[in-house]
Amino acid sequence: MEPVKGLRIAIVGGGTGGHVVPGMHLLGELMAGGGNLPPLADLLWFETGRRAEVESMKRLELDLAGVPLERVRLTVEPPGGGAPGKGRLLARTPKAFLRARKALVQHKSELLFGLGGFTLLPAVLAARSLGIPVALLEINAQPGRAVRFLTPLAQRVYHAWGASLPKGSSVSGGAAQRGGGAGALKHLLTGPPLPPGLDQAGDPDAWDQRVEGDGPLLAVLGGSQGALALNDFVRASIDRWSAAGLRVVHQVGPGRMDEAAPPRPGYLPLEFIDDVPGLLRAATLVLCRAGASTLAEVAALGVPAVAVPYPGAGGHQRDNAAEFGDALRLVEEPELGEGVAADLLGWAGDDGREWRARTSTELRRRVPVASSRRILGDLVELVRGR
Repeated sequence: MEPVKGLRIAIVGGGTGGHVVPGMHLLGELMAGGGNLPPLADLLWFETGRRAEVESMKRLELDLAGVPLERVRLTVEPPGGGAPGKGRLLARTPKAFLRARKALVQHKSELLFGLGGFTLLPAVLAARSLGIPVALLEINAQPGRAVRFLTPLAQRVYHAWGASLPKGSSVSGGAAQRGGGAGALKHLLTGPPLPPGLDQAGDPDAWDQRVEGDGPLLAVLGGSQGALALNDFVRASIDRWSAAGLRVVHQVGPGRMDEAAPPRPGYLPLEFIDDVPGLLRAATLVLCRAGASTLAEVAALGVPAVAVPYPGAGGHQRDNAAEFGDALRLVEEPELGEGVAADLLGWAGDDGREWRARTSTELRRRVPVASSRRILGDLVELVRGR
């Protein structure tokens, strides 16, 4: 077969940071080049139009450095996100299917890569109707409904965590074999995608300069949409933290600056953070949701973290956190209060130095650093095998 000269890839995701960020990491690795990876010739992105995705697209257009990007909106999920009901799916899917099919034909896509969410449905159906191979990513430890439902139509499903593998799978060398026989190699345990050169990415010095003071730095990350519980907790705790010299960078979420604490030295509230790797490298301690991509970057950089799982969505964030065992401190939302605020001061200060060193080493062991390149290498093989 002729070698792939330039990949023409279509990507579809559910519009949240948890869905979009892993795709951005993979594209970043592909753009970085090296090894046997071919260049990216053209990219088609099926989007939902949600704000976190729109912000990511702005950065992606810069990162692609001239590689053509076509964006096509598929309206399936409710405007506020979440799983659509059966009635909405039945009503919206046919039109979205035709729109996706037309775009795939015009783009001459060689592969469809799905990041999760029910926007997958029309795009996957359209790709299969055209004979285009489909690969899916399950980024969470608890598999999502859309990925579970569409797995029979996919040539490959990549799993960030062993907990999401189908029951009865056996893992050997990262490949999950189910049932044996022809086509048994469908599920691959790869680890979560990470951005290229993560340990050198971003600018930690810039964060130290932006936040007044010389005390330890706490990074508060509520996910791409922000988190009301974390925002409320920061507002209630900031006086105590500031008096103790703890500096805080607080990501409140798009359109949620009214939930930030009042301005003061050593406190920096932001709606959205572009340079997450730089902030993590600068941080002494992280307080965050337990989104899979957030935890993967935190662990890969060995940043001691306190995770507060989002209690909704079937508890999948709690399952994500469980993958790290004792290397991650877990706090449930109802526990957020004066006791946890005091604990954070201790963990970030001199008394927590030994714990932070031990935790940093253990976290790094939990995440394979070559996951993005491994996924991309397999995607290339799927294209070559068409």
